[in-house]
Amino acid sequence: MKTSTGWIKHFKVNATKTRINWLLQPTATQEQIAAILPSLQAWQLGETSDGENLIRAATKYAKRVGDPLYVDCIKLFIKEEQKHGENLGQYLDRIGKPRIQHNWGDTLFREIRHLNTSMEMWTLAVITVESAAQVFYQALKDATQCKLLQQICTDILIDEAYHISFQTERMAILFSQKTAIERWVYRSFYKGFFFSTAMLIWFAHKKLFRAGGNTLKSYLRKMHYKYLMTIGRTTNPLGTQLAYYKSSI
Repeated sequence: MKTSTGWIKHFKVNATKTRINWLLQPTATQEQIAAILPSLQAWQLGETSDGENLIRAATKYAKRVGDPLYVDCIKLFIKEEQKHGENLGQYLDRIGKPRIQHNWGDTLFREIRHLNTSMEMWTLAVITVESAAQVFYQALKDATQCKLLQQICTDILIDEAYHISFQTERMAILFSQKTAIERWVYRSFYKGFFFSTAMLIWFAHKKLFRAGGNTLKSYLRKMHYKYLMTIGRTTNPLGTQLAYYKSSI
């Protein structure tokens, strides 16, 4: 488990990595673009948030636990997400498609964020969305043979793996501070939130998921695995190990 200092170092080093060759030209066909465009535009918009509400929640939390550097971690995390949005935006520019300014899913999520001041809820939400994002970007990568888009997706997928580790570590800390009764209640709440959100994401982007080779069944299987390895691991380590073992035999 990294300290805030360790995560700051990670984010700063990762910001120096170059994984995309922008000399490449887009090669996705018009048919492929038609299948991915609405979701690509929506996700690009979602990656451009300024993170103001998350920073506010992190500042409040960091002050309470005496870890001011945690706010710097969150700011660097947001900056990395904004990089994803800009890279997706550049791809849209290159294929001659607009960067949209409004989307119902993004609007709903932003409205919910305005009401959320809890670091715990933020962490839960980010783990859930980032887990779905791993499936989403792999599907986007598989939906075309465009090398430029594949490199953009690979860069995001590498970043997202660390983002989930960052957030899962925080969730473990937050969960460990609960009483036994609170843990029993919150396990069910976390699971319900995770899978209800996962289903909303599927229905919003099922055309792209399917273009990338997913069915609803395979998507849910992947999300179940991601739940076990993130929230499940932090709330019930032994149960997660047993479930993972059973799913592997």
